[in-house]
Amino acid sequence: MDTGRTVRRSPFRRPLLHRSPLLRTSLSGTPLSGSRFRARPGSRPRRHPGGRALLVLLAALLLPLAALTGPAAAPARAVGVLTAEFHAEDNGSWWRGVLVVRNGTATALNGWTLEFDLPAGVSVTSHYNGDATVTGRHVTVRNAHYNGTVAAGGSTDPYSYWFLATGPVGAPTGCTIEGGKCDGSPDVPPTAPGTPRATAVTVRTATLDWTPATAGDHPVTGYEILSRGAVVGTASSTSGTVTGLAPATAYTFTVRAKDTRGNTGPESPPVTVTTVDPASDPNPPTAPGNLRSTGVTSSSVSLAWNAATDDKGVVAYDVYKAGALTRTVPGDTTSVTVSGLGPANPYTFTVRARDAADNASPPSNALTVTTADLAQGRHLKVGYFAQWGIYGRQYFVKNLDTSGAAASLDVVNYAFENIDPVNLTCLSGVTKGVGTDPQDPDQGTGAGDADADYARPFSAAQSVDGVADDGWGKLRGNLNQLKKLKAKYPKLKVVVSLGGWTYSKYFSDAAATPASRQRLVRSCVDLWIKGNLPVYNGAGGEGVAAGIFDGIDLDWEWPGSPDGHPGNHYSAQDKANNAALVAEFRKQLDELGGEHRLLTAFTPADPVKIGQGWDLGTVRADLDYAMVQGYDFHGAGSDNSWEPNRTGHQANLTTDAQDPYNFHFSVDDAVKPYLDAGVSPRKITIGIPFYGRGWQGVTDGGAAGEWQSATGAAPGQFAEEAGVRGYSNLLASVPGLTVHHDEQSGATYGYTGPGGQWWSFDDAWSIGRKTDYLKSKGLLGVFIWEMSGDTAGGTLMNALRTGLG
Repeated sequence: MDTGRTVRRSPFRRPLLHRSPLLRTSLSGTPLSGSRFRARPGSRPRRHPGGRALLVLLAALLLPLAALTGPAAAPARAVGVLTAEFHAEDNGSWWRGVLVVRNGTATALNGWTLEFDLPAGVSVTSHYNGDATVTGRHVTVRNAHYNGTVAAGGSTDPYSYWFLATGPVGAPTGCTIEGGKCDGSPDVPPTAPGTPRATAVTVRTATLDWTPATAGDHPVTGYEILSRGAVVGTASSTSGTVTGLAPATAYTFTVRAKDTRGNTGPESPPVTVTTVDPASDPNPPTAPGNLRSTGVTSSSVSLAWNAATDDKGVVAYDVYKAGALTRTVPGDTTSVTVSGLGPANPYTFTVRARDAADNASPPSNALTVTTADLAQGRHLKVGYFAQWGIYGRQYFVKNLDTSGAAASLDVVNYAFENIDPVNLTCLSGVTKGVGTDPQDPDQGTGAGDADADYARPFSAAQSVDGVADDGWGKLRGNLNQLKKLKAKYPKLKVVVSLGGWTYSKYFSDAAATPASRQRLVRSCVDLWIKGNLPVYNGAGGEGVAAGIFDGIDLDWEWPGSPDGHPGNHYSAQDKANNAALVAEFRKQLDELGGEHRLLTAFTPADPVKIGQGWDLGTVRADLDYAMVQGYDFHGAGSDNSWEPNRTGHQANLTTDAQDPYNFHFSVDDAVKPYLDAGVSPRKITIGIPFYGRGWQGVTDGGAAGEWQSATGAAPGQFAEEAGVRGYSNLLASVPGLTVHHDEQSGATYGYTGPGGQWWSFDDAWSIGRKTDYLKSKGLLGVFIWEMSGDTAGGTLMNALRTGLG
């Protein structure tokens, strides 16, 4: 499957995973501060500072840590913990520092991270046997691929991390191994905070503040509020509120600090607080006035209101969204920003005031605010990058840069990832090609390409920044290149696409129950958003791909429909379960906090499939935008199993009156059901194909082959993909092709003559018609399947740029 998109039934599959051997290289040389690199075990610099020979270096005196810090004997090795012993070899004008990781625990250590600060005046010139990042004087070192596993009772010798430095010889400070002290001694916890005091007390809550604790060995990250020895509240600052209390009841509270390692300090002195008796105040506050919006983004709304009044004082304002409590602010605050919202969605807010006796005021005036769309006055451009394009197509992430596409795109969709057929979770860490038979119900079962994703090392010529992968780093492959692309284009977003034509078999099963939905979404977030990749050929590991993907794209083809890939599972419950699955993705992505994560979906052009699988009125609020299929309206099929005997437009803008088929598709017809269902136009993107579909043995019929009889799929760009060619390949590889533009349907096609080939595709002319159309409808933008089809100079992307600005 290379296109992976159909309206009725597409037999196309992803090609087999063609292999092209790549040289594995290592990097050497002197890095600048902030650089990252590795060296092979036992490797040495080609030159040493001061021109000293390697023999002199190895003959230098080995100094224990104690010799650098004082005359006392070195401490005994700690048992049952991880340690890192420091030694230095002084060579006069330069010196060598070594940190030996020792595993005193009873279990093997799989991967380690060292952190330390260099002494003042010390400059490190090179690092070995570790992946080092230097920021100022702070050094973070992660294991190399060959010394990450340390057996119980073992050490990293003879491949321990070491560095060359200039400046005064001295032991690093603040040294930690996996977060613990390098000498294995226990952490010093924070001190006790000051005595808490009550700053606001209501019927069921008590707000306290206190003077801060002093940090021990690690920074203070927050505080715990205790009552009778149990934690009843937490706070990230020196103020916190305890909720769920009983009215007119005395409570005694203490507070303790917690550091970044989870160590807690001693408790503060106690404070006793009595909650308010509601009988003491029967009068509610007045309603807040003039609720208004003071700012809007695509994910937040800022509100303000006029203060309410109360005979004993307002202690809080409750902000409601669609009738549900969403935020509470103190009584001296009359503004709030509600975040975690979706783009181009209407939200209705009210505010109520509360006093200490928990009397609530009448609601303020209701205010409906619509969030901004993602493009905010522009038009969004989304492009699919096919994972397997690096093989036969030789299309690399770098090509997005060199063609100029990355500078124009807003979002790159990385396609596709699969669902585990057994666990019904997001699948990764395997390399298994899809089957060769497009009618095989198990063609994509268990398939994936971890090699292409994050294990394959790319050469300098294939890399975005011109730097080759070293062949043993934890992140290589397409994901590392996407990381580099984002560094070059900071505004570019990248999302991972799940499913597609060949990988949609198990969506129905994974979405069937609340538990299965939660499990699938949790696994996808863990893999692709948190970046916790399974170890594969030395690559992968916890968090190695964090920050690469800015969201998730759902490509379930098709919920509730029998017209997906042969063998796809589907049921009558898919429509409801699909909506619930979308909601679960939205929920878990929002729970991550921080920057808004994109959630998008590839959705059908066929009204029947919309009815079978898409509750548009429900999912529209959870999706950032829908990608409405704008292609594959007609095609022969690689095995002539689709429509081999008659030509037809695959991406026409409007319906053609001469269309002889008993069903009629067009971009305009595809968009209408979404608008009719109340989906905001600024949540709709339309698909643009960067490929063509073709037939052979086509009669002229006085219409240059349009809607005429054919004998089957034309030869394709690849033998296993008959009837499909990328736009650039189509122009270069089909001789005698005369291009025609159908004004009635807004479609482009090419014909080689009677009995020859007939191809349906988009060019600059038809793209211009479509961009004019989407601007007239106020639609959000376009998405492209898929980027490798364009010319090296970006002919089609240039047309989109011209049409959309």
